[in-house]
Amino acid sequence: MQHKTIITASLFTAMMAAGLSAADDEGKHDRDRHEHRHHVATRTPIKHVIVLIGENRTFDHIFATYQPRHHESIQNLLSRGIVNADGSPGPNHDLARQFKVGNINPVAYFVSTDKLTAPNKAAYAPFLPTPEAGGAPPVAVTLAQLQKDPAVAAPPFDANTFSLNELGVITQGLETQDLHLITTGATGLTNCTSDSTEPPSACPEPDNRIANFLSLPNTVFPLTGQSLPYDSYTGDMVHRFFHMWQQSDCDVAHATHANPAGCRNDLYPFVGISRGDDSGSNSMGFYNMQKGDAPLLKRLADKYAMSDNFHQSVMGGTAVQHIMLGTADAIFWEPFGMLPAQPPAKVIADPTPKSASDAGFVIDGRFTKCGDDAQPGITPIKAYLKSLPWRPDLTATTCEPGRYYMINNTRPGFLSNGQINTDGITAGTAMPPSSLRTIGDALNEKKITWGYFGGGYNAATRFDNGSKDPVDVLIGTGGDWYCDICNPFQYSASIMGDPAQRQEHIKDVVDFFDELDHGHLRAVSYVKPDSFDDGHPASSKLDIFEAMTEKILHKLEQHPELFAETAFIITFDEGGGYWDSGFFQPLDFFGDGPRIPLIVVSPFSKGGRISHTYTDHVSIVKFIERNWELKPLTHRSRDNLPNPITPHAGNPYVPVNMPALGDLFDMFEFSHDED
Repeated sequence: MQHKTIITASLFTAMMAAGLSAADDEGKHDRDRHEHRHHVATRTPIKHVIVLIGENRTFDHIFATYQPRHHESIQNLLSRGIVNADGSPGPNHDLARQFKVGNINPVAYFVSTDKLTAPNKAAYAPFLPTPEAGGAPPVAVTLAQLQKDPAVAAPPFDANTFSLNELGVITQGLETQDLHLITTGATGLTNCTSDSTEPPSACPEPDNRIANFLSLPNTVFPLTGQSLPYDSYTGDMVHRFFHMWQQSDCDVAHATHANPAGCRNDLYPFVGISRGDDSGSNSMGFYNMQKGDAPLLKRLADKYAMSDNFHQSVMGGTAVQHIMLGTADAIFWEPFGMLPAQPPAKVIADPTPKSASDAGFVIDGRFTKCGDDAQPGITPIKAYLKSLPWRPDLTATTCEPGRYYMINNTRPGFLSNGQINTDGITAGTAMPPSSLRTIGDALNEKKITWGYFGGGYNAATRFDNGSKDPVDVLIGTGGDWYCDICNPFQYSASIMGDPAQRQEHIKDVVDFFDELDHGHLRAVSYVKPDSFDDGHPASSKLDIFEAMTEKILHKLEQHPELFAETAFIITFDEGGGYWDSGFFQPLDFFGDGPRIPLIVVSPFSKGGRISHTYTDHVSIVKFIERNWELKPLTHRSRDNLPNPITPHAGNPYVPVNMPALGDLFDMFEFSHDED
């Protein structure tokens, strides 16, 4: 076995001291260069935007039973009668009923079961499939186990063998008093690692902590209960591009005034089970705020402004959502030097079912040549889009001929140290540097300060530079704990490929907290927790994400002069495969997808207001552009779409001028007209 540095408390402490000292020096250097920040005019009193992005939770999954202040309305599981306040099935529980398909005829990819011949589509009866552990950790990892094989170690960390100093070096997104959260919440289920000296791993098995896990009615169900407290790791599930389109089961024949897209969202467990992802009915679980779940998010929704019509921008998972956050567009494979001119065939998706009785895909790939209708899986989506009255197939962001678009998680072409990931690009697990224009480029042109602050970035950089320290190996291996696919600017040749740009704009969360501690914020700050703190099912917990959110709030409130001119936007990258009852608007081939939470904390966003305006991740780009008077990023990017027009009476959730995206301005109340 390759020699690995042994972690000791003194080594952790030395690393922590060195890291903080370097951050102090770097932060002072940055602050000296950014004293001019107030010289840049804005259209509103907002001079700073912080965007905090968690992971993999739909709106209904968190806000299922939220009750707004008396003057506000909301669309969630409780308001629609799908559940009662105690989490039990409500009078309209059948709105969440799920189905399985017994016969796929023809044997081809489908997005509507109506297009199949004799599909034998039947509701799960008498119960849902059992929810599964889905990769959630069975027991805590010990210090010795992490030292032996840090590349496969995962939280929680054993409180008996890790000190607070050691935990504080592993993740720097939490206050000291909250570090205990990364030591608790293991499932207590079977450990599939037979060697007790190696890090534990989850077995594929039912999650018996969920009440009535063997007899769940065919509808949504509460996750938490006596055996599964809120502070628990829970199972993951499928959240990939072609899978999510298929789960949505969309057909214009089922369009209604409230749901003009005609998406029934009734194949969620079926598609995951067909993929073999050890998830069962996990997609149907929700938290219950009426019983104390997600207390911070509830408190912020009560006090500030929230949207119940904000969406993930793309069907599928993490990387494509963050790309939209940074570029308002979909990213594609570009020729770069002597590297392959297109992705290898093994990573090009072919979602054709394996057989008439097996909906699993022939190739569950990362890319699609969606400008070519002859490619597998393309025609069903495009035919559906063409059938919609607002013709999203004609939107500028549709697929261009000859391009292979990324649709599932693929690492950036740049490593964290700025070197080209040649091996990854050749294998198709990473993509070449991109020329796609980013919001960072637009801000640079106007000399507006900005930064992307990614948890674990410094450790990942050390790992890419050859460090064998177990913490660096843990965080840097495979882009897992520092989330490189979450950094849209790490794909960008103009940012990540320029050492000066990289040093100026790509930072660790420790740098964000250092700047904030010293009373300074850049105009735009994207803050991405490491994967310990981001709230992702199986690898993190929602209460950990709340703790990091509260740390930012606490530090921001310590500087009233900053808080007075800051919009702190709290959202998630995507729904993670959880079910949601809300309407989503097909904008183009790529999405939108289900609703996700968005809260705006600001002195101008108070009172528990709930916005019903249709928005998605690109709306954050549109807010930045409108506030700092920037133009759309390119001629085809989604930030060119108009703001929604909604009728004065009727359905506020569905724009009459689709395709349309809001710019979040209605979530603020400024003292004068900013138009």
